[in-house]
Amino acid sequence: MSDKRVMLIDTDTASDDAVAILMAARHPDIELVGVTLVSGNVSLQQGVINALYTLELCGNSVPVFAGCDKPLIQPRLHAHWYHGNDGMGDKNYPLPHRKEDSEHAVDAIIRLAHQYSGQLELVTLGPLTNIATALAKDPSIASKFKRVVMMAGAACTVGNVTPAAEYNVWCDPEAAQVVFTSGMAMEMVGWEVALQDAIISSSEIQDIYQLDNELAKFAMDCNIHALRASVDWLGDAGLIQNDPVAMAIALEPSLSTANGLYRVEVELHGKLTRGMTVVDQRSVVGSIAGFTDEWVVRKPNILVHHKIDGRGWKRLLKDCLL
Repeated sequence: MSDKRVMLIDTDTASDDAVAILMAARHPDIELVGVTLVSGNVSLQQGVINALYTLELCGNSVPVFAGCDKPLIQPRLHAHWYHGNDGMGDKNYPLPHRKEDSEHAVDAIIRLAHQYSGQLELVTLGPLTNIATALAKDPSIASKFKRVVMMAGAACTVGNVTPAAEYNVWCDPEAAQVVFTSGMAMEMVGWEVALQDAIISSSEIQDIYQLDNELAKFAMDCNIHALRASVDWLGDAGLIQNDPVAMAIALEPSLSTANGLYRVEVELHGKLTRGMTVVDQRSVVGSIAGFTDEWVVRKPNILVHHKIDGRGWKRLLKDCLL
């Protein structure tokens, strides 16, 4: 029996998702058993194409499953403005040689959760529509996952698509709330974890190009649109890689340098705050008079990661590109 860790990725594959998939597919300790696709950064079918192409570059034939093609309630709102029309920096990569599997992603998630019960690590890189739908269809899977690491939310900080919300949660907040309150062993890596010393600077981008191989070139080239959006539009100091940073913590938990277990829920109705991840950092719910009884059902539910070892995550990225 293999002693590798078993992982399933749920993604809306665009440029940074592709790098995260590459990291998992290349990591020597990971057995990637499936990649499930959801509508988000790009359309469902474009995400399928992007995931298949990425895996093909890695020489990995892991099954790919197409899932939900729209949020539970909200309209489809893709992130072409950030990732390009094809989600991959409009680099016009060739079509992959194989197609996705015929099984629906939701059914694949349920099947794999039971098949690898207690072993399966789930990493979510997009809106949580597939996961919420799977939980609705079979609530028992909540206890089957060993670990669920989500690139989701913004913990007590500004968002990246509105002042209050991060894109993956904002795209389908109803799904996120279902997942957040499901009782799974969840970890949240908000978009802000990829800031500060986790940002890949222009000199570090050149260092990656100097690895001089197809994977390194792909990892940076497909993010060219995202880099321009970050630097020219948002004024960031370099390339922000939200999904690869979340994947880095999934692959090597010790890279998280600050974290805490809190109650986290999602704002569904706020005019200015829809999709906000409300993190009870100080356990104020239950400490206020009249809320004591409610605290029983509002216990901490998510391990929230606040910071990552910047050097460590970039070292891991390079290792996976070699």
